[in-house]
Amino acid sequence: MLDKILSISGKPGLYKLISGTKKMIIVESLADKKRMPAYSNEKVISLNDIAIYTDEEEVSLRTVFEMIKTKEDGKEIKLDTKTASPEELRNYLTSVLPNFDKERVHNSDIKKLILWYNILTNSGENDFSEPKKAEEDEKA
Repeated sequence: MLDKILSISGKPGLYKLISGTKKMIIVESLADKKRMPAYSNEKVISLNDIAIYTDEEEVSLRTVFEMIKTKEDGKEIKLDTKTASPEELRNYLTSVLPNFDKERVHNSDIKKLILWYNILTNSGENDFSEPKKAEEDEKA
């Protein structure tokens, strides 16, 4: 699921990939369901390609979202990113991922993580489990 959810640099929120051509893709905002083009000169990244630094290795965003979902019982995170102090943000991430790299993970990254999780949860796009494609390929 996360491979079709996109972040577009310079545009707020998250977008779902609808279709694409060589020079642009059509995306749909998860917040208001409006469709718009995203062009090849814009920085577009799939959430599936993002990871969080830890002391040992990088942990996929999918895994971190799954940990948050377990902690929050599938509900929205109640921490207000606009008023939360840097200490509150770091304490929250520590409660989910205790070994995150405190030097390389910035407060803005934690805010974005929380905002993205809430957007995904509110839009119903909260199945963070690994895709079953590998199992299907083995059976074939």
